[in-house]
Amino acid sequence: MSDKLIDIDTLLAQAGNRDNHDQYHSVSTPIYLTSNFRHRDLEDAETFDPHKQYSYSRLSTPTRSVLQKTLADLEGGANAFAVSSGMAAIQLVFSLFKSGDEIITSDDLYGGSFRYFDYLADHYGVKFSKWNGKDYEKLSDLVTAKTKAVWLETPSNPTMKIIDIQKVADLIHAANQNALVCVDNTFLTPVYQQPLREGADIVVHSATKYLSGHNDMLAGCVIAKSEEIASELEFNFNTTGVTLDPFDSWLLLRSLKTLAVRMERHTSNAKYVAACLKKLPQVQKVLYPGVGGMISFYLQNMDQVDRLFKHLKIISFAESLGGVESLLTIPSLQTHSDMAKEDRLKLGITDELLRLSTGLENPKDLANDLTQALGD
Repeated sequence: MSDKLIDIDTLLAQAGNRDNHDQYHSVSTPIYLTSNFRHRDLEDAETFDPHKQYSYSRLSTPTRSVLQKTLADLEGGANAFAVSSGMAAIQLVFSLFKSGDEIITSDDLYGGSFRYFDYLADHYGVKFSKWNGKDYEKLSDLVTAKTKAVWLETPSNPTMKIIDIQKVADLIHAANQNALVCVDNTFLTPVYQQPLREGADIVVHSATKYLSGHNDMLAGCVIAKSEEIASELEFNFNTTGVTLDPFDSWLLLRSLKTLAVRMERHTSNAKYVAACLKKLPQVQKVLYPGVGGMISFYLQNMDQVDRLFKHLKIISFAESLGGVESLLTIPSLQTHSDMAKEDRLKLGITDELLRLSTGLENPKDLANDLTQALGD
């Protein structure tokens, strides 16, 4: 049955089943823990096709091949690349660009992205300009003949700003047909958002987060819409060696099987907790995009922030997101600490802003934990 004819829930649950590489027809994709593969003879080596055969695990492994096909199918892309972390995924995309290229980014992104972009600007002469994610006429003004890409997160991290991907893609491609629209889809996953089907050219994920979903591994992935982009990414992928190892490829593939049901529970829990937060007198404002498990909220003052972290009994004060355990983060001191304070404040990333990754616990327990930790 064609993947186009089945629902994403079925695609996820069936990931790795009926893999043509497996001679034993196992339902669960095996882990091929080997660094290399034998050639049968000299002729076999001379006619070797890396897309159909295996020789060295940096180039390809059966386990990672199944994972990458699954990721490409989920996002509707031509090919996918599984790498060692979310930042490795971003780095792989930026291997497409060179000194003097101009990149437009939305102004509210994961702090590590900005840290890497500053490094590229300072050391390699890549030129960056920021767009507020709201004024689409302003975005048109930023596009030039040297614009090579637009980089977006939606919802944004941590202020949950929503950007119309289709509108951006139409605008950018009309202004410069060679410019790529790149979207970080970590927060919503392909369960809720499929940017390639909305006009984007490249999608990235920190697969450490929702795709793996258990706070127990590091991974990233890049999915390309066209074979042309995929071909260039594949060369850089194999050359730089950022590839995901066989065991983590298997672990991520296994985790994907429950992604749809996990995202449904993340969303229902987050809706419940967000509604409860809005009723607490210590909470100034709640930012929730209406879907997914991420909530940001402002407390009245730093004394309340300090008290909250000291009295939590279920929710963990820890970085990262997207796992079964709920995590609470203070972006100004953690994920976005490398940003200049002036830039953080312009975006609303104050010391009173907290980011909650709502896990899979009972939602009443989560709401009660926040309420008791904040006190009277």
